Amino acid sequence: MLIQSTVVLKKESDKHMKNKRNFPILTVTKKAEAALKKGHPWVYDAEIMQTFGETENGCLVDVVSTKGSYLGTGFLSTNSKIRVRVLSSNANESFSPAFWERRLKYAIDYRKTVMGDDFSCCRLVFGEADGLPGLTVDRFSDIIVTQVLSYGMDKIKDMIYTSLIKILRDGGEEINGLFERNDVAIRELEGLEQYKGWYEAIPHPESTVTEICENGIKYLVDVENGQKTGFFLDQKYNRLAVSKIAKGKKVLDCFTHTGSFALNAAMGGAEHVTAVDVSKTAVEMAKANAERNGLDGRMDFLAADVFDLLPELEAKGGKPYDFIILDPPAFTKSRKTVRSAERGYKEINYRAMKLLPRGGYLATCSCSHFMKNELFVKMLHDAAADAGVQLKQIEARQQACDHPVLWNVPETDYLKFYIFQVV
Repeated sequence: MLIQSTVVLKKESDKHMKNKRNFPILTVTKKAEAALKKGHPWVYDAEIMQTFGETENGCLVDVVSTKGSYLGTGFLSTNSKIRVRVLSSNANESFSPAFWERRLKYAIDYRKTVMGDDFSCCRLVFGEADGLPGLTVDRFSDIIVTQVLSYGMDKIKDMIYTSLIKILRDGGEEINGLFERNDVAIRELEGLEQYKGWYEAIPHPESTVTEICENGIKYLVDVENGQKTGFFLDQKYNRLAVSKIAKGKKVLDCFTHTGSFALNAAMGGAEHVTAVDVSKTAVEMAKANAERNGLDGRMDFLAADVFDLLPELEAKGGKPYDFIILDPPAFTKSRKTVRSAERGYKEINYRAMKLLPRGGYLATCSCSHFMKNELFVKMLHDAAADAGVQLKQIEARQQACDHPVLWNVPETDYLKFYIFQVV
């Protein structure tokens, strides 16, 4: 019976294919079929009904419906809840080196177009949004930083890296090293080890520190020890939006990290900026960045817990700031903790609204995909009601365009950013 079913499925799927191949076949539920037809590239473990052929972690598999209709081909991850990451729905795709080079070139050409002069410091590959699931590539001047989060992509990374560097150099870009930031726990869910270090097949400098320039501000980026891949690139233009309204204002930048929002506010002509972070190391880095840009004369830096600081400032009375920026880390990384995260977001936004004078300004955001925009907006409504203020929206923004939102993949839409006047 099993052999007969295999033959039937193979015949049905072969109808779509001009080029014969011997990928294993996975039959999936109608729910998975519907999602794949709408363009979502993931198949979950619970959605797989039958497997035909020999499989191994990271291999390519064909996905078919219960009737044997071809739905796509992707990487199999035997250890992950995301069991298949579909790469293409073209039944005749060969997945040769030329396929991967095309995908990479398409992603890079897109950044050249949308980033313009900012191409030297941006995200070059954003995983599923670029048809390269499990792959992140950031560029910091002459250094490339990669992160590989799927087993299948890890198996072909040498080919990916070679093509990537070739495309960039052929385009006239100076690239002097590739650093791997594969030091994230999610790799273990794929059966992959954690590590970080230079990719030794490509010549590289001794130091892991490089300089970037974003919005006219210079930063030293440590690709080995910095957050994520070294620096948060997705808020680039949101920082610029803040700088445009900071002139003459007394600014409080909460969760400043290395000071990027604070520095943009100072560069924009703020009267004074106070940058706050719970990490003393981050505060020292922010201070060094201010000195590097000659902005330290209008800035001060404080190592403190924002959840404690805001109510303390309110208790002292007065309105010491007329612009508050809230750029917290993700308060939730799963659906299970969304309600708890909502309470955290509401607390800091409520406190900021109470602390601001009438006519003051608030920039606030969430970088968690699981904190949906509608829930974030509801939280802001509730915080404003409790604070007895109204919010006049100036801008509603998302992540920068080098982190594109692919509409059929909701997971790529994660950053919510609002600027309000509080009235």
